[in-house]
Amino acid sequence: MIQYIEQILPALLSGTKMTLSIFFWTLIVSIPLGALVGMGLISKFKPLVWLLNLYVWLMRGTPLLLQLIFVFYGLPILGIIFERYDAAIFAFILNYTAYFGEIFRGGFQSVPRGQFESARVLRLSYGQTIRKIIIPQVFKIVLPSIGNEVINLVKDSSLVYVIGLGDLLRAGNVATARDVTLIPLILVGIIYLALTAVCTIVLKIIEKRSNVWQ
Repeated sequence: MIQYIEQILPALLSGTKMTLSIFFWTLIVSIPLGALVGMGLISKFKPLVWLLNLYVWLMRGTPLLLQLIFVFYGLPILGIIFERYDAAIFAFILNYTAYFGEIFRGGFQSVPRGQFESARVLRLSYGQTIRKIIIPQVFKIVLPSIGNEVINLVKDSSLVYVIGLGDLLRAGNVATARDVTLIPLILVGIIYLALTAVCTIVLKIIEKRSNVWQ
C-alpha cells in the first residue's frame, strides 16, 4: 500500500497546488472587493445600493456550481471566452466578493455612528477615519464570519472539476476510477482536513492578535 500511495501522491499534490492557487487568489482579491461592496451597501447613493443588492442577491441566491458552468460554458455564447483556470478564478471571486460584502456590511453597520462624529471633532478626514478608526473595529467584528467563509472556500474549490480543472478532488477521482480503490479518496479527505486545520490555526492566531484593538 505504501508503494501505491507513493505512486499516486505526485498527482494528488499537483491537484492540491491547483486547489491552493484558486484559494489564494480568491481570498486576495475578494476580501478587499468585499470591503468595498460592504461600504457601497451602506452608501447614501441609492442607485449604487440597489445595484449592489441585486448583485449580492444573484451571487448568494444561485449555486456556485451553476455560476462556474455559466462563466465557462455560457458566456462564450455572448462572445466572452475564458480559459478554464481564469473562468474558475472569475466565478469564485464574484461569488465570494458578494458573501464578504454582506459580512463587511454588517461589520460597518455595527460600528456606532458616534465614531464618525468623534473623528470629525478630531479633524480627521473621511479616509483617515475609515483607515485608523473604523477598519480596525470592523476587522475584529467580521473576523469570525470571514473565517467561516475561508474554511468553506477550501472545500468549495473542489467544484472546479465541473469545468475540467485538475484540482485535488479530480486527481483523487481519476485514481479511484482507474485503480478501483478508495485509497485515493481517503488521501484526498486527509489533505482537505489538513488544509482546513492549517486555516483554522492561522485564523485563531490572527484573532488572538486582533485583541490588541480592544
